[in-house]
Amino acid sequence: MTAEPTAAPHAPQESDPHTPRQSHGPQESHASRQSQPHAPGQSAPDMRPRAVAKRLLVPVGVLGSVAAAFAYVGSVDPNEPGHYPTCPLLALTGILCPGCGGLRSAHAFIHGDLLTAIGANAAAVVGYVVFGIGWVAWTVASARGRAWRLNPSGAQLWTIGAVLAVFSVVRNLPFGAWLAP
Repeated sequence: MTAEPTAAPHAPQESDPHTPRQSHGPQESHASRQSQPHAPGQSAPDMRPRAVAKRLLVPVGVLGSVAAAFAYVGSVDPNEPGHYPTCPLLALTGILCPGCGGLRSAHAFIHGDLLTAIGANAAAVVGYVVFGIGWVAWTVASARGRAWRLNPSGAQLWTIGAVLAVFSVVRNLPFGAWLAP
């Protein structure tokens, strides 16, 4: 437990009208001193438009790449044979992997058919939503000049892996056929 420093008994109080106030310069106001979101000892992030735009280059580039991939899948129907390769696990063993139906899911998602997207690959639809939420958080943090990292713990990674493994097993069983594309 740390104690906060207290003013010496002879130090003038700020509420004393006869004590001159210490000037912080023309650039720093009371409001700006209180609203600084950065940690003590660190300088405030540069919020000029050019600096903010530079920090947003990578998130916007990632979004552009994902949007281009979704646009391609939206325009080239994966339900028609010959446009995309077959899943190697499905081709060799007949077992659906967690990604099987992902392109059909993306195609339906882009066209606004959420029920078909979930039917093609429910895990992929969850992934689209998680990506969207993560991208927004990353972009907001970047715009504010803060670092943002997705740093899941080992337990979280094992949980995601276990959920995908159960999803894969269930969609290959007769009672889980509704999860198969």
